[in-house]
Amino acid sequence: MARWQPDAPGRLGAAALDLFEENGYENTTVIEIAERAGLTRSTFFRHFPDKREVLFGSGTVTGLLVEGIASAPPAAGPLDAVANALDALGQAFFTVDHREFSGRRQAVLNAHTELREREALKRIDLTASATEALSRRGVPSLTAHVAAKLGMLVWGIAFDRWIDTDNSEDFGPLARQALAEVRASGAVRQVHG
Repeated sequence: MARWQPDAPGRLGAAALDLFEENGYENTTVIEIAERAGLTRSTFFRHFPDKREVLFGSGTVTGLLVEGIASAPPAAGPLDAVANALDALGQAFFTVDHREFSGRRQAVLNAHTELREREALKRIDLTASATEALSRRGVPSLTAHVAAKLGMLVWGIAFDRWIDTDNSEDFGPLARQALAEVRASGAVRQVHG
């Protein structure tokens, strides 16, 4: 692959995923990733601080999430603003073209504690970004935090369904379905013993 081709971060991510699957995360080096992508080690470090980060990308997802919340209709409640953001993510990021890669990526993450921990930290950062975006819409702090956490829960449910090879639905409708289920579970009445 020629070094001048565009999308170095995407190429590095694809190369890393292939190598992590072939050799294991621990046995793969940054130099091997860069070489597989047809790039140099210095190009790798221009985009990522270490090999762990290559599977987590840049702030693209955070930007889409925050913009999706900000662009929700003014009358939208906190969860509806989060749903708007999940729709935006589905249209821009969780597309049919990314489904196979995302499923493979998740399998690699699930197999390595260090990567699962990094994923958990990224989700915490996303929750904080969503909370801030909701607060900027005038949502009270506690409500914004709860809505953001519920949004991450919905995201996780929808994502797991979306990468399931038996499922062909788009991410957005799956997120809306998961949100409806989460809302319904909140309406469950207490059982009196």
